[in-house]
Amino acid sequence: MLMELIAHPHWFWLTLGGLLLAAEMLGTSGYLLWSGLAAVLVGLIEWFFPFSWTHQGILFAVLTLLCVYFWYRWMRYREVAQQPNTLNQRGSQMIGMHLTLDATLKDGFGHVRIGDSSWRVQATEDLPAGTPVIVTGVVGITLLIQPRFPSP
Repeated sequence: MLMELIAHPHWFWLTLGGLLLAAEMLGTSGYLLWSGLAAVLVGLIEWFFPFSWTHQGILFAVLTLLCVYFWYRWMRYREVAQQPNTLNQRGSQMIGMHLTLDATLKDGFGHVRIGDSSWRVQATEDLPAGTPVIVTGVVGITLLIQPRFPSP
């Protein structure tokens, strides 16, 4: 068995890579994925271009680091290119919503009904009931609003 392994080291690397990838499927941390991929690559490279165990170990370490580096760069690129997520941020989802005030704002503050809930609203001026407004932002749990049609 040991002599067979020494004579055909690519089987060692392919088996190690397969075991690491299988172990990665049992957990979701991602740590074993890149080592498993590097081991498979070393096994394939060694199969076509045989070289010493020392060089195989060095190649395994270098390929593991390269895989992790390229994954990190790819994730950073995806993060920058991705649209902002408003999931579970109900106030942010309301920006741009058109509403009508149910009650007069006093000192620029009041409440408005949206669906089955009441939201605190703030405007730069007092507005009468029935004024059409648009939500322009959110500060904490307060919706920032302004009149939809500027007053003359």
